[in-house]
Amino acid sequence: MKKRVSILISGRGSNMAAILQAARDPAYPAAISCVIANRPDAKGLETARAEGVPAILIDHKNFASRESFEDEVHGALIAHGTDIVALAGFMRVLTPHFITRWDGRLLNIHPSLLPSYRGLHTHERALEDGVKLHGCTVHFVVPELDAGPIIAQGAVTVRPDDTPDSLAARVLAVENALYPRVVGAMAAGRIALRDGQAIINGPTSEASLVSLA
Repeated sequence: MKKRVSILISGRGSNMAAILQAARDPAYPAAISCVIANRPDAKGLETARAEGVPAILIDHKNFASRESFEDEVHGALIAHGTDIVALAGFMRVLTPHFITRWDGRLLNIHPSLLPSYRGLHTHERALEDGVKLHGCTVHFVVPELDAGPIIAQGAVTVRPDDTPDSLAARVLAVENALYPRVVGAMAAGRIALRDGQAIINGPTSEASLVSLA
């Protein structure tokens, strides 16, 4: 039985689309249960519908509190039989109220080599600091922002002529390759959160990618 993965987005859903594409393969160990967006202008909802995946809008602005919004999201996830939740450009800080319900089953991809550059504007900050390597990280979500146990990372070299946009584009290409691999490995039971540590069993190539593009 394939694990059922639900994806939370706020915008175009590039990483969501990459996971949907991977899930077209009958051998992929995850089935996409639903896509949930918190913004009505999230283009990724159209992408999900085109793939025949339930696309749900839960506008956070319609709720009096973060917790009431998260309760609605949680209810939708349960209704769609969700086993694993993948955040893919979901631009809301989740509270412990939600995170503890999905402990060990909640993934995020962040556009930096954590623990460096938590939060926003990661590409600009990397260029300002003159780093030679930049990239992305898939990690388990914990209440502290961008601080969960690291599962896998992908890197790119920073070029002398890079701008935030050019660097972001190359990092995004690595994200699109890395995230479906990690989600698949998680669905296959090769990744777990135990005692605050990310445990990877079996071939690490299923859950890691380094690109020096």
